[in-house]
Amino acid sequence: MEGKEEDVRVGANKFPERQPIGTSAQTDKDYKEPPPAPLFEPGELSSWSFWRAGIAEFIATFLFLYITVLTVMGVKRAPNMCASVGIQGIAWAFGGMIFALVYCTAGISGGHINPAVTFGLFLARKLSLTRAVFYIVMQCLGAVCGAGVVKGFQPTPYQTLGGGANTVAPGYSKGSGLGAEIIGTFVLVYTVFSATDAKRSARDSHVPILAPLPIGFAVFLVHLATIPITGTGINPARSLGAAIIYNKDHSWDDHWIFWVGPFIGAALAALYHQLVIRAIPFKTRS
Repeated sequence: MEGKEEDVRVGANKFPERQPIGTSAQTDKDYKEPPPAPLFEPGELSSWSFWRAGIAEFIATFLFLYITVLTVMGVKRAPNMCASVGIQGIAWAFGGMIFALVYCTAGISGGHINPAVTFGLFLARKLSLTRAVFYIVMQCLGAVCGAGVVKGFQPTPYQTLGGGANTVAPGYSKGSGLGAEIIGTFVLVYTVFSATDAKRSARDSHVPILAPLPIGFAVFLVHLATIPITGTGINPARSLGAAIIYNKDHSWDDHWIFWVGPFIGAALAALYHQLVIRAIPFKTRS
């Protein structure tokens, strides 16, 4: 039969073989390392996209606190765990909201919704210091407003049910709480780096679309593990917003843990991803 060779060439070999996995996949043929973001970028301040991104972070963190604090209060109000969504429901509320909000805002601001995530990405030079500070400020303001709206709707239950404020649970030391926050944030930020890795995005077009799913799932799993210890912070804005609006002495006693822990965890995740996983400092430049 004529044309067999041509059929094979345009048929069986029409679709090139995918890149191999493992060490053999470490090639730069299909990918260029993006340049690091400048430390200061004054031109950002005159760009509408810069301010729009900050507003997106504010609204996302506002919605995040509103839904999650209401969920926590609903569980505490119930006469027993079986009459509410329980710890699993709280974990799903946090993870599900992150999944939805990252999906909605990723194309505008990157969908950080967490100062620890912003800090980790800043250390990896994924954004400028100007943008990082702006994001963190807007995230904290959004968190305060989100918790404030919940208290405005239900002032008495908010105060009696704890307002969703993070504290180290009785029976656990401050060191245990700090360790839980460090490891929990490491899991989250490491997942963020892996899910949004530009090298994977260059090869697998589905990666950017699916990125919110593993990030939200990581938040869900961390909450399952650490709610009994600290109520799960891993997000300094979330902890700050609830603490400011609740404003009881015991909510401030251990508050430093919910800033120091997440920032250490984020820094470790950034270093691990950049130095070990991507080995960026050790790559030869052609």
